Amino acid sequence: MRPTPAVSPGDGLAKLATYPYAVLTWVEPTGYPVSVAVEVEVDLAAGTVRFERPAGLAVPMEREISLTGSHIRPQPGYGYDERRHVTVWGHAQPAEGDRLAVTPSSAWGWDEAEVPFFEYSERSIGKARRYFDALSRERGTPVKPRLSLPFLVLRTTRLPFLSATIVPVVLGIVIAASHGFFDPLTAILTVIGACLVQLAINVSNDVFDTAQGADDANVTPTRFSGGSRVIQYGLVSFRGMAALAAGLYAGGALVGLLLLALRGSPALLAIGVLGLIVGLGYTAPPLKLVYRGLGEFAVALGFGPLMLLGAYVVQSGGTLAWEPFVASIPVALLVALILYVNEIPDRRGDAHAGKRTLPVRFGRQAVIAGYRIAVIAAYAAIVAGVLSGTLPVTALLALLAIPLALRVSNGLEPNYDNPYGLMAIMGVNIQVHLVAGVALVVAYVAVLVIHAVAPGVPLFLR
Repeated sequence: MRPTPAVSPGDGLAKLATYPYAVLTWVEPTGYPVSVAVEVEVDLAAGTVRFERPAGLAVPMEREISLTGSHIRPQPGYGYDERRHVTVWGHAQPAEGDRLAVTPSSAWGWDEAEVPFFEYSERSIGKARRYFDALSRERGTPVKPRLSLPFLVLRTTRLPFLSATIVPVVLGIVIAASHGFFDPLTAILTVIGACLVQLAINVSNDVFDTAQGADDANVTPTRFSGGSRVIQYGLVSFRGMAALAAGLYAGGALVGLLLLALRGSPALLAIGVLGLIVGLGYTAPPLKLVYRGLGEFAVALGFGPLMLLGAYVVQSGGTLAWEPFVASIPVALLVALILYVNEIPDRRGDAHAGKRTLPVRFGRQAVIAGYRIAVIAAYAAIVAGVLSGTLPVTALLALLAIPLALRVSNGLEPNYDNPYGLMAIMGVNIQVHLVAGVALVVAYVAVLVIHAVAPGVPLFLR
C-alpha cells in the first residue's frame, strides 16, 4: 500500500537531489519486488531524475517505479539521529545513451529536522489504520494492534494520574481525623469511589474528544497529554471505551449512594451532584467546559474543594468547616496547572478542533506568566492559611515543592514549541502537585501524632 503523498513531486525531487545515490525499486508481474542502488542525477529545471540502466536487470517501462534516497546517523549509546528519507514515483522513459529518466508523479518523505519522529508516527496513523482494514478484508478476519491486558488497562484508564484524586481525598480524611472524625469503612469507600469517578472521567474524555475530533487532530501527543490514544491506535473501539466509561461512572455512583446511605447529608449530596456535573461537563456537550477555556476551573473545582470537602463531609457526617476549604485551595491550583501545562503541546490540534483552551487563546508570554501567577497564589494561600491560624504551622512543609515549581517555570520558555522537550517539564509539574499534596497530608498526620503525644503543643497561630 503506497502512502498518500506528503510532499509535492517537485519538492520530492529537490530533496532527492541532496543524495548522490538512491534505491531503485519496482514490482515484477509475479509480485516479486526488485531493488537496486543507482547513482542519480536530478535536473530540477527539467523536473526529471536520470540514472544508468542497472546491469543485468530490465527496468519496466509500463509499470510504476520508485527512487528512494535516505540518510541515518548512528549514535552509540542511544540509537540514531539525522533520520530522513524521500521517495519519488513515476514511469521510466529512455534518455540519452543507456540512461533512463523519470518525471515524478508523486512523492513521500520525512526529515527528522523538520518533523520529530513521534509526530511523524502520529501523522501516519490514518495510513496504518487503512492498511489494517485492508488486511482484515483480505483475510476475512479482524487484524489490529494488540497490547497486553495490564498495559492496556494502564493506558486506557491512565491509572498513574490517580494521584490527582488520592491526594485531596486523603487530605480531607486526615483533616477530618484531626477534628475528631474518622470512620475506616467510609474512608476506604471514599477513596474507592473517588478513584472510580476519576477513571470514568479519564475514559469519557477520550470518548468525547474523539467524537469531537480533538484527539484525531492532535499529532503531537506525549506521555502526559493528547489522551490515551487507544481509540486512535485501534487498541480499543469507540463503543468499547464508551461502555467502559459508563461502567466506571456506574461503579462510582453506587459507591456514592452507599456513602449517602451510611453517612448521608444534604452537603454530601450537593457535592456529589455538582462533582458529577463538572466531571461529565468537562468535555461532554452541552457544557464542554474545556472547549470554552474553562477546563482549568473545572479541574480546580473538581479535584480541589469538591474532592477534599466531600471526603471531609463523609467523615464529619455533614459538618462543613473552613479549614478543609482553605487547604483545598493550593491543591486545586496545582492540579489545575497540570492540565494547563499539558495543554501547551496540544494547542495546534485543539485549535483545529475548536477546543479553545487557555494556551490556544493566549500567547506564549501570557501563558507562562499565568503559570507563575497561579503557582505564587498556591503557595501564598498556604502561608496565608498558616498566618491566619486556619492551617497548622506544619502545612508549611508544602513549600518544599517550590524548587520543583521553579524548574517548571524556567523550563516552559525554552521548550514551549517543542512538545517532546516539554514532556520532562510536564513530568516535573505533576511532581509539584504530588509533593505539595503529600506534604500537606504529612503535615496533618504530624498534627495527629503531636496532639496524641503532647496535646499542649500549639500548632496553630491563634
